[in-house]
Amino acid sequence: MTAKILIVEDEVAIRQMLSMALTQEGYSSLEAPNVNAAFEMLENLTPDLILLDWMMPGLSGLEFTRRLKKTPNTKSIPIILLTAKSEETDKVTALDAGADDYITKPFSTPELIARVRALLRRSDSNPGTSGTLKTAALRLEFKSRRAYCGAEQLALSPLEFKLLHFFMSHPDRVHSRNQLLDQVWGTNTFIEDRTVDVHIRRLRKILEPHKSDNLIQTVRGSGYLFSETLS
Repeated sequence: MTAKILIVEDEVAIRQMLSMALTQEGYSSLEAPNVNAAFEMLENLTPDLILLDWMMPGLSGLEFTRRLKKTPNTKSIPIILLTAKSEETDKVTALDAGADDYITKPFSTPELIARVRALLRRSDSNPGTSGTLKTAALRLEFKSRRAYCGAEQLALSPLEFKLLHFFMSHPDRVHSRNQLLDQVWGTNTFIEDRTVDVHIRRLRKILEPHKSDNLIQTVRGSGYLFSETLS
């Protein structure tokens, strides 16, 4: 099935360039000139990925990302933010808002396509086909891709589900950032190791209200450890 990609970009030339590049790679592209138009389109369709400009008139792409990730019907849609902002703090802000990836303008078409492919692969990958994985506090159901702490369902994105699944499948072992990138994000991606820290922080924030954030422990100088035994 052809992947549908929604382009939200106010500059016509950039929007058309993105659409042409995606079409040439076999993707189906949809275009929205602003966030309001994108909102209307999302009422009737669910794209496989969103390419979203950060700086737009009215509601910014960053705030749009936050809203999409808080809405049940759209929170699982992967988002790549496009922006001229290039500082590390900007990247962290984008990832904290819920973006799955970040690309700085100007960018090359091959890099954009590579990032799109990598993100679609991560979204399609399934850490399990059936069954349940349990710890004393957590339960993951593979078929429905749902996670629970006690009786309460956790609001996890597909990447957060995959990250938590990897930790629960490999408890009491220290994993470096590079190992986590390879195992969870996949090899040959453009993701920086700093991204791991941001997603770990997001996952801990989800687990914190359930008093389970300490399951993911930082091992200084080495990486991260998932353990039910507090260090």
